[in-house]
Amino acid sequence: MSIDNPNGVQPDYSGLRIPYHVGIVMDGNGRWAQQRGQPRVFGHRAGTDNIRRVLEASINAGIKVLTIYAFSTENWNRPPAEVRALMQLLSRTIRDQLQELHKNGVRIRHSGSLIGISDTLKRQIAEALELTRNNDTITLNVAFNYGGRAEIIDAVQRIIADGLPPEAVTEDMFSHYLYTQELPDPDLIIRTGGEYRLSNFLIWQAAYAEYYATPTYWPDFDETELRYALVAYTERDRRFGKVKVP
Repeated sequence: MSIDNPNGVQPDYSGLRIPYHVGIVMDGNGRWAQQRGQPRVFGHRAGTDNIRRVLEASINAGIKVLTIYAFSTENWNRPPAEVRALMQLLSRTIRDQLQELHKNGVRIRHSGSLIGISDTLKRQIAEALELTRNNDTITLNVAFNYGGRAEIIDAVQRIIADGLPPEAVTEDMFSHYLYTQELPDPDLIIRTGGEYRLSNFLIWQAAYAEYYATPTYWPDFDETELRYALVAYTERDRRFGKVKVP
């Protein structure tokens, strides 16, 4: 896979510390559209199309897991027409891009609930997961109908249902009950659109992730913008609670 770069120059990643797992809160689609005098759904379409570009950039950089926040549990509170449009966009994206993603070794995962999702979309998601489950170029983990608090509550309920005693509950064991169960925790969380909050995204998994916020709206976030984030990540001193020894 290669990026269409109008300048013909690809960003140089040499010398950078590349995170294994990157999570992205893809914010700013609606504001991007409004700046252009267009309805919000116009921005969502542009934002959906941009996923492929950033996925390819992530492959170029050597990132192995990319988690995107595609639809939160709170997004159900948006106007019904906007919710329908978001569901249709996901369905269209799976239909139009699944075979190419599979051909290029992309493994697709879903993190979230299927409650409230149409049977057609459920079937598309299941087919995408099954078709790509053995691919290993990169894992695209789609946080769809996802909320960090709901994920934790769901994990607790399943632990109780399994009859595990309190002393058996450890951090490692608890992580295996999360939607991201076999994925490593994210190293870097990127948020586009100029906001500085997690918005219920990977709140357990991101305990020691580095954060990077940019005012760039998601539809304009490209490979150059990704490299800026990776430069910032490289400059961070990740101590995980330890004291740096001089």
